[in-house]
Amino acid sequence: MNVTRRRAMLAATGGVAAAAIGSSGAQAQTRWQFATAYADGNFHTRNLREFVEQVQTATGGKLQIQVHSNASLLRMPEIKRGVQTGQAQLGEILMSAYGNEDPFFEVDGIPMLVTNWEQAGKLAELQRPYIEARFQRTGLTLLYTVPWPQSGIYSNVPVETVQTLSGTKMRTYNPLTNRFATLCGATPTLVQSAEVPQAFATGVVNTMVTSAATGVDVQAWDFVRHFTPVGFTRTKNAVFVNTRQFTALPADVQAAVRTAAVAAAARGLDAAKRDEEEKQNTLAQHGMTIGTPSPALMEGLVRIGNTQADEWVAKTGEEGKRLIDAYRAAIR
Repeated sequence: MNVTRRRAMLAATGGVAAAAIGSSGAQAQTRWQFATAYADGNFHTRNLREFVEQVQTATGGKLQIQVHSNASLLRMPEIKRGVQTGQAQLGEILMSAYGNEDPFFEVDGIPMLVTNWEQAGKLAELQRPYIEARFQRTGLTLLYTVPWPQSGIYSNVPVETVQTLSGTKMRTYNPLTNRFATLCGATPTLVQSAEVPQAFATGVVNTMVTSAATGVDVQAWDFVRHFTPVGFTRTKNAVFVNTRQFTALPADVQAAVRTAAVAAAARGLDAAKRDEEEKQNTLAQHGMTIGTPSPALMEGLVRIGNTQADEWVAKTGEEGKRLIDAYRAAIR
């Protein structure tokens, strides 16, 4: 069966099941599809599988959810639209990957804006109402978000200054990393996480900025030698549901989903904090050199980050300025 036909059948199955639960009430059973682009070993995927298990247990099996990991049902750029159109009922995305759709999805991807966990929590709290409103306008309901550990620079030479990155071919994953690469003098290339090893192996890219967790997922030690953690970003994944199909569920099932979402947000944050150290240690155990960022490198990164923050506010106008001003006031 080809992928297109498979996706169509899954969408139809989900739609029929959702209709059944709406018409037959609490005795009906439905089966939903959950699309994510991340590998099974990634802490985000492990967390969402626990979310699914909690929902299925709490609903006594009335809501069954099948997880499609590692972009096996939909690729990252397809997931949000896929949930809107019913190809899947639940989805997980890296929000900043959708910055071209709406810049409010990418604010946590501004380099050096968030450099510790406390700041990440404050930005998530202030950003959430904006994200919820935007999801609602497109037929989606935000369930929870979970941050990534800090990002660092992957390279084959020590990165002492931003100028070291000039002339490299940098893997990017959202509009802001694309712009960052340009400001560094690098050549940006958008590559999804599942395709990173091939991109390095074929010489399409030779540097990247991402978390240690993603580095372990893609076995970065096979193609780069250095990882320099710089607190570049702590971007967030968002888990969401098709609103029409969600509101068709009985009230007790909806409540079970929301309760499980609250637990998943807290559990995911704890996992992200653990992963930051554990996955960095894994990189070292596989022979990678974990660098200490130089003052010159950090100064250059902050300078670029300030430029990108100003550019983001210029794109978003008064609403964006309110968010950034509130965030900066909160972390003083």
